Amino acid sequence: MPIAKGDIVRISYTAKLEDGTVIDTSDEKIAKEFGIYSEDYRYGDVYVIVGEGNVVKGFDEDLEGKEVGYKGKVVVPPEKGFGEYDPEKVDTISIARLKEKPKEGDRVRVGDRIGIVKRVIGRRAIIDFNHPLAGKTLIFEYEIKEKVEDLAGKIKAIFMIYTGREVDVKVDGKKAIVEVPRDFHFMPYAPLAKVSALARIFKYLDVEEVEIVERHRKEEVPKFDEIKKEEEKKEEAEEKAEQS
Repeated sequence: MPIAKGDIVRISYTAKLEDGTVIDTSDEKIAKEFGIYSEDYRYGDVYVIVGEGNVVKGFDEDLEGKEVGYKGKVVVPPEKGFGEYDPEKVDTISIARLKEKPKEGDRVRVGDRIGIVKRVIGRRAIIDFNHPLAGKTLIFEYEIKEKVEDLAGKIKAIFMIYTGREVDVKVDGKKAIVEVPRDFHFMPYAPLAKVSALARIFKYLDVEEVEIVERHRKEEVPKFDEIKKEEEKKEEAEEKAEQS
């Protein structure tokens, strides 16, 4: 049966610019080959709820109507990717608003915006707040490897999409019991990620109740300083991901 909106699929992909430059991939080997490998990134197949916007619009739309096993590519124009380049999103900002003295090429956060420093002139910086891929045509080469059919599998996939964590799931009628890893609540933005996952579960699946279980054993609980270090490490990784 052809894939439709609301279906959950497992895919692999590689994204390129028109000149062949690889900018993103789910394949660790390809990432290393083209010099874009990151230790903070989770490589491997990814799950997508078709039509939910987990991938850019042009890629999302191309999944519809395909069959499991499909291998191909789609060319995504800027308007269905990261938008057209907008000159109005280039601002001049006082460097007093930045945490550190900027230099050309730095990625910086100003309020809730992230941009690239184009020039520094005296006490002011010219910052481009367009997405780095704005105005770019993208090419996605991808394979559809699975359409998730069972309810527990769909819940696992949704949690992976929105939290990046593997969970154990048991289904009892219209109730799902989800056991999360013991570090789950130390994850940056864990409450928001959890709510995002729950919202999609109730939107797409025939589930009336979700019980989230966090199980700990005495010998597994790390010392407080170890927890703090892990939390700081995850926050740094999240900041890097936001700036990429």
